[in-house]
Amino acid sequence: MKAVALTRYLPISDPASLLDVDLPTPEPGPRDLLVKIEAVAVNPVDTKVRAPKDKVENTPRVLGWDAVGTVVETGSEASLFKVGDAVYYAGDITRQGSNSEYQVVDERIVGRKPATLSAAEAAALPLTAITAWESLFDRLKVETPPNIKTPKTILIIGGAGGVGSIAIQLAAKVAGLHVIASASRPESAAWCRELGAHNIVDHRGDLITQVQRLGYKFVDYVLILNNTDQHLPAAVELVAPQGAICSIVENANLLDIAPLKNKSARFCWEMMFTRAMYQTGDMIEQHYLLNEVARLVDQGILRTTLTETLSPINAANLRQAHAVLESGNTIGKMVLEGF
Repeated sequence: MKAVALTRYLPISDPASLLDVDLPTPEPGPRDLLVKIEAVAVNPVDTKVRAPKDKVENTPRVLGWDAVGTVVETGSEASLFKVGDAVYYAGDITRQGSNSEYQVVDERIVGRKPATLSAAEAAALPLTAITAWESLFDRLKVETPPNIKTPKTILIIGGAGGVGSIAIQLAAKVAGLHVIASASRPESAAWCRELGAHNIVDHRGDLITQVQRLGYKFVDYVLILNNTDQHLPAAVELVAPQGAICSIVENANLLDIAPLKNKSARFCWEMMFTRAMYQTGDMIEQHYLLNEVARLVDQGILRTTLTETLSPINAANLRQAHAVLESGNTIGKMVLEGF
């Protein structure tokens, strides 16, 4: 099968950083699906995994953690899908990725593809939808109607990126939160408003002053999607007593969360690969989650966050997509379609 892979970890400007290769078609394990890939998306995790380091792979490593495709074979114990089903998923970082004609994936982290979206439109969603959903509802413990007793507010730092683009929608349209999103350019601010953000602040400036000028001394929740080291102090200051902060971005320095003690406030991490990496007893929750996102999309409540499509899926186009992501100026999601 055709695939895009690496054997060395090189700068994306190096033509050898991602290569077109031919690999054997994988065979599904007991709980696996074998999926024929139609579209894939590129995420920051792709660029972080590929980042230069002194390591050489003995066999080509396939990246890619977003996919849409069709089930062509099921494992002996798989029961959630059948051959011919259209599916979407983000996969498992401990296994070969989706930048290949065929991929095996555990059915418990796979959802049915939204029927109203094209393959490219759907491929923009899985990783970011899982991350945003788990951040809001599993980590921050955001309540949804009709359980909400009083209106609550969330600050989403980094609203125009892939996760922010779906987190804004989930927070505003599903959870009924008042959403303050950060964006640093006019076009990214407009994108956040289009997705449902009620207010915009600039994360290049003083977040505390900007939020307080909106009339909020505190916000109930803070979701950090951009530079935890830089933004945690503002998040600690702004989070409400008994509120919560969640970050998806790894830190470079020690984080000072001691000031949260007087507020009895929480800090937590979200990593969407946790369930698959550790084979947690509840990993099937990602199957249910993706099916619910598909339902919300098909009902017109949520929309795709696709902003650019490249074709075909090959090393040259993936190198281009990685370079764009590394520039730090992306809005929404970039997808590659077709081999």
